[in-house]
Amino acid sequence: MGRIRIGISGWTYPGWRGDFYPRGLAQRLELGYAAERLTSIEINGSFYSLQRPTSYAAWRDQTPDDFVFAVKGGRFITHMKKLRGVETALANFFASGVLALGPKLGPLLWQLPENLPYDADRMAGFFALLPRTTTSAAELAEQHDAKVPDDRALTTAAEQRPLRHALEFRSPTFCTPEAVAQLREHDIACVVADTAGRWPKVEEDTSDFRYVRLHGDKELYTSGYSPDALDEWARKCRAWARDEDVFVYFDNDAKGFAPHDAMALVDRVT
Repeated sequence: MGRIRIGISGWTYPGWRGDFYPRGLAQRLELGYAAERLTSIEINGSFYSLQRPTSYAAWRDQTPDDFVFAVKGGRFITHMKKLRGVETALANFFASGVLALGPKLGPLLWQLPENLPYDADRMAGFFALLPRTTTSAAELAEQHDAKVPDDRALTTAAEQRPLRHALEFRSPTFCTPEAVAQLREHDIACVVADTAGRWPKVEEDTSDFRYVRLHGDKELYTSGYSPDALDEWARKCRAWARDEDVFVYFDNDAKGFAPHDAMALVDRVT
C-alpha cells in the first residue's frame, strides 16, 4: 500500500486569516498550524523566485517529523526559458536551498504554460537534466552562477535519497500516446489536474506515484468541492494507493476553500 498525502498549494494567504487561521494567530505560526492539520504542503514561492536555504530550513523545522513538502520548480525554467538551455537555471534552483528540506523533500513539480506545445526532443532534453537523487542534485547545484551567491548556496546533501518529478502540462498537444509513453519512459508522474475544464485532465499512470492538483471543478481557483466530489476524489486516492504513493494539493485558494477541502479529504481517507 502507498501513502496518501493531502495538503494545499502555499499557505500564506491574507484571506485565510480569521477563517482557516484563527484570528490573532501570528503569521510566523501559520505553517505549523496548517501542517498539524494536513500531511503535506506544496511550496509555490519557489515558482516565482529563488528562495534561500534558511527559508527551507525554517519550513523544515516548523513542521512535524513525518511531514513532506512538494516543491514547485521555477517559472524561469518552465515559462521563460521554456525548458531549453536551462542547465544553469536548474543548478541555481537546486542551489537555492531545496536540499535543506532533508527527509521532508517530496516530489518536484514542473508546471508548463498553456502555450508550450509538446515536443519530444525538448522534453527528452529536459528530462535528461533532472537529478534523480539528492546527491546528484547537490552536484548539479555546484554549477550555480552569481544569481545564487556562494555565501547562500547549498550544494551538499545530508544523505542520498531518491528524487521524484511530476509534470503538469496545460497544452492539449500533450494528450497523445507518445507524450504519455515518454513520461513513463523517464519515470515522470503525469499530474492529474482538475481545472474546471480549462486545461487537460489526464489520469495516466506514468511513475510510481500520483500527483494531483485540484484547482476547482466548477470555477478555476475559486469554487469549493462538494461532499460528493470529495467522496469521489477519496475513492480515487484509495484506489491509486493500493499500488503507489499519492500526493494531492488543493489550489482553489481564492475564496479560502483549499484548506477546508484538504482537511475534509484527509478525513475521508484516514
